[in-house]
Amino acid sequence: MPGRAGHPPHPPRSTYRRNDAMSRKIAFIGLGIMGSPMAANLVGAGHHVTGYNLTRPQIDALVAAGGHGATSIADAVRDAEVVITMVPADPQVEQAVLGEGGVLENVRPGTLVIDMSSITPRTSIRVEAAAREKGVRALDAPVSGGEAGAVEAVLSIMVGGAAEDFAEAKPLFDVLGTTVVHVGPAGAGQTVKAANQLIVAVNIQAVAEAVVFLENAGVDLGAALDVLGGGLAGSTVLNRKKTNMLNREFAPGFRIDLHHKDMGIVTEAARAVGAALPVGAVVAQLVASARANGDGSLDHSALLRGVERLSGREVK
Repeated sequence: MPGRAGHPPHPPRSTYRRNDAMSRKIAFIGLGIMGSPMAANLVGAGHHVTGYNLTRPQIDALVAAGGHGATSIADAVRDAEVVITMVPADPQVEQAVLGEGGVLENVRPGTLVIDMSSITPRTSIRVEAAAREKGVRALDAPVSGGEAGAVEAVLSIMVGGAAEDFAEAKPLFDVLGTTVVHVGPAGAGQTVKAANQLIVAVNIQAVAEAVVFLENAGVDLGAALDVLGGGLAGSTVLNRKKTNMLNREFAPGFRIDLHHKDMGIVTEAARAVGAALPVGAVVAQLVASARANGDGSLDHSALLRGVERLSGREVK
């Protein structure tokens, strides 16, 4: 089941050179905040992209960007060489790929199915096994970089699955991101993504706490964040999220609801391998608290609001 929320595809990057001889027939399932710009960038690179989403405006926007629209998953994938899914969570992947009317019921043997959603490693392993039984190849290829990374095509992509399938998919990944790494067998991509989400959540929380500390101390916050960004405290999180925090603008690039889901994934995966996550466990509870306080639809930089609540501030 593709994602319901999302923006229309953004214009493809002008730096791409079309090469119709290398064009692939791609079905893209899930045109949400991340999927829409990713699909548009594949169109801009010269690929034949047919998109499907639960809501029609995202499909229409992809068509306006030069892609094609489908009325169902079956319609989208029937003639595809490659199928990409980008949906919110495990239940949607299971329905879209494994369910009735889904991808595996309708693709041809030999098709390459790439799930770029962020889900549990065990679900990715299950998808790969089910695909293999039908003569279909599968990769798990979750991404990091948020909406901005998807729009700018600078995502980090961590890929699990067979090395030869990764090699075939690499030119497509290179359209979507700048750091593309094969990290191991089926499920490995999701394991690395879980670690990524752990680091990002802890980092956002640390930046949020620093912001409240600096403001309470009366320091020029903009100047302070600039100098912190130039030293060892600098990070991609600080660079990308400091404007949100300075302006208290939390339009979702990556929603707290989704990060809450991801913290559940990393907690489950860590328990399965016997890894202790003491700081991660605390931050997972802080993400859950933000969600319980009504901030789930906001960008994850809105963890700042939780620090403000704990510090006795009025949160607007």
